[in-house]
Amino acid sequence: MQRNTLQRQFILEVLTNSKKHPSIDEIYIEIQKKYPAISKTTIYRNLKQLATDGVIGKVLFQDGLERYDIRADQHYHYQCKNCDRIYDIDIPYLKNIDKEVQKKFGLNVDKHDVIFTGLCSKCNNTKKLL
Repeated sequence: MQRNTLQRQFILEVLTNSKKHPSIDEIYIEIQKKYPAISKTTIYRNLKQLATDGVIGKVLFQDGLERYDIRADQHYHYQCKNCDRIYDIDIPYLKNIDKEVQKKFGLNVDKHDVIFTGLCSKCNNTKKLL
C-alpha cells in the first residue's frame, strides 16, 4: 500500500463529498478548482493505485467511462437511463455466482460487476405526469 499523499487526500475528499460516481475528468475538474497546479496524469495514476490497493472502487459503466466510488466493498449499482444518476444498491453481493461461473466454464473469477438500469423513481414519476 502506498503512503497517503496530498494528491490522494484530494481524491478521497472529492469522492467522499460526491453524490455520484465521478469519472476521472469530473474528479480532475473538482480538484482543479482548489489545486490548479495538479496534473490530470497525477490524478489518474493515484486513482488507479487507490483502486488497486482496494481503498476505492472502480466500475465501468455503460457510458464507457471508468467511474470511481468511495465504497471499496463489492456491491451493485443502478444507473437511470434518463438522468444518468448512479445509485449504490445495497443487497447482498452474490459471491456464489463467481464460483458457479468458475465451475461451469473453468474461468477464474475475482469479482463481478452488475449494473441495473431503468428509470429511477424521480424520472419514472415525471414520465407518469406527462
